[in-house]
Amino acid sequence: MHPIFNKNLFFVKEHTGVFKTSNNYDVFDPETNKEILHCREENLGFFTKMLRFSDYKRMTPFNVVISTPEGEPLVRVKRGVAIFLSTVEVFDEDSNLIGKFKQQLFSIGGKFNVLDQNDRVVCTLKGKWTSWDFKFVKEGHEFAHVSKKWAGMGKELFTSADNYMIKIDQKVPQDNRLRMLILAAVMCIDMVLKE
Repeated sequence: MHPIFNKNLFFVKEHTGVFKTSNNYDVFDPETNKEILHCREENLGFFTKMLRFSDYKRMTPFNVVISTPEGEPLVRVKRGVAIFLSTVEVFDEDSNLIGKFKQQLFSIGGKFNVLDQNDRVVCTLKGKWTSWDFKFVKEGHEFAHVSKKWAGMGKELFTSADNYMIKIDQKVPQDNRLRMLILAAVMCIDMVLKE
């Protein structure tokens, strides 16, 4: 696992665009303002691009690669076509499955079970319907927190770009794959629940 995932704070900035079809993000270290990761959705098919401008946008497949600024791939977040509920898969740099996000039925604000590679529940990702606030929890313990950072009225009205702050609890062990899943979850939240 790349040492970048051992950080506890990440600022995720979505690329702006009025007529954008792909979802692209830059990840910064909020303590140094240094760009540390790129998240890119490339090689979209023609029909996926067309559907991204329709009411079926939430159903379209996605394949986002999280890499270093130098282009070294670290994590891939992938979902096929979603008709009703989403299951998003997360792969490491060697294309090994490290976990999944499985959307839960009838959840107010959004809820996913976070599964490991053997489909065991690691924790739950829960959102609040009253705000843009998500927590990774299990048995009352919070592993991480994701919140939306407002970009300003003009940007919010005319683009679909969002900014997110991720805070991972120090109790999550270093080099634990849960850290990779937490960072991948922002793509899942944005593309499944908020688009």
